[in-house]
Amino acid sequence: MCDSSGKARLSYRRAAELFEAATGGWTLHQLRHSALTHAAEDGANTSTLLAYSGHTSVALLARYARVSGEALARWQVERDPAARKR
Repeated sequence: MCDSSGKARLSYRRAAELFEAATGGWTLHQLRHSALTHAAEDGANTSTLLAYSGHTSVALLARYARVSGEALARWQVERDPAARKR
């Protein structure tokens, strides 16, 4: 039961079942990977990603936040001093 609303909460197992049914098979674990990857691609720094994910190890975080080559290239272009002068 939720302390503030008095309503019943979903168990993780039930939430996972509902999420998979609604998304055609995606899992909550995949959603976690996706959220961290998108945050990393949007420029979140390592400290922010660690806090967001609850990880204490950068090695564990690296398993979740996998930045694509396209996102890395975009990040590099945005920070290229020569490009900013143009």
